[in-house]
Amino acid sequence: MTDFWLDTMAAAQTLRRDLHAHPEPGWHEVRTAETVRNTLNQLAIPWRKCAGTGTIATLATATPQAGAKHIALRGDIDALPIIEQTGKAWSSTHTGCMHACGHDGHTATLLATARWLKHNEQSLSHPVTLLFQPAEEGGHGAREMINEGALDGIDEIYGWHNWPAIPFGKLVCPDDIVMCGNGTFSITVTGKGGHASQPELCRDPVLAASAITLALQQIVSRRLAPQQAAVISVTSFMADSGPTIIPQQAVLGGSIRVPDQNTRDQINALITEVSQQTARSYGVECSVEITPRYHATINHPAQAGHVRQLWQESYGADAIDQNVRTPIMASEDFSYYLREIPGAFALIGADDGDEHHQVPCHSPHYDFNDKLIPLVSNLFSRLCGVTTPEKPAKQTILK
Repeated sequence: MTDFWLDTMAAAQTLRRDLHAHPEPGWHEVRTAETVRNTLNQLAIPWRKCAGTGTIATLATATPQAGAKHIALRGDIDALPIIEQTGKAWSSTHTGCMHACGHDGHTATLLATARWLKHNEQSLSHPVTLLFQPAEEGGHGAREMINEGALDGIDEIYGWHNWPAIPFGKLVCPDDIVMCGNGTFSITVTGKGGHASQPELCRDPVLAASAITLALQQIVSRRLAPQQAAVISVTSFMADSGPTIIPQQAVLGGSIRVPDQNTRDQINALITEVSQQTARSYGVECSVEITPRYHATINHPAQAGHVRQLWQESYGADAIDQNVRTPIMASEDFSYYLREIPGAFALIGADDGDEHHQVPCHSPHYDFNDKLIPLVSNLFSRLCGVTTPEKPAKQTILK
């Protein structure tokens, strides 16, 4: 049994690095989907397409025991538009696209779990569904999977994300909100362009947009209660022009992070108010467009407690990170699943001291920590009621 487990983990590491070398953005994960489906075919696990490049695989459908819950496990498969700078042997071969968030590792981990569960399928007392989901990075892939029946017949769902800001192997899985909701905004400031030597004849949108940028940073610090978890970040500023030209227009873009709908409504209204009032004081016009993206990812207490219990049984009472304050301000479209059925989403620490495992997700220097694969495959298997030899061998599985 141990040899097969070690074999499975080694194969998953090889597959993870292959996926990393061939990243694909959301809704274009064609090779990735083929790799997933070919692997499932080799394992004799039935699957069906879902949401284009998504895949749904199911085990133990023949003889579920009465009262047994149908569990789903999810892995995301998409990459990001980032130029990789890790220098790894398995670096991206697709210029301008990179697995900078670890979805290659999430996919490889779910396929490792699939292989182990198939090997122990006779031990499953209930069906298990594996969701290989496209377009998590802003593409609402989970929503589209649900729309095409991904949760039909499912009782509980579990997912995870590697997290470089947490020490290796430590788990964060609270009973309530774990990650925030998010949204984006675009602010167009229109003034009166002209010659840089005659600012009095112009209405400078660059100056006004700069003032708006500063004013927006004061919403969280001065218009919200200190206890409210929220972020407003201006992430782009475009005002194309020449060195002697005051342009006609400047456009700001940015992101918000919110824990609930009330905070979202409050922040959205304040972004519009502050932007337009500031623009007026500079004699320019301003239009604001705000786009909601994901809801907060909110765990269900019973399922979150079960995850913590299994993790501590495998890795000790101190394997739960008590120092991380939640919610994490990043967002996840796993929130769609948790709004439909009970489940839990965990953050698991990747920082083992390697510089590529310490930089944050979405960095060009990021690389997934392969040593997480056996830890999470063990968790997923145990959530399905199947034991593994992972605990005594965890220090020697992957190098």
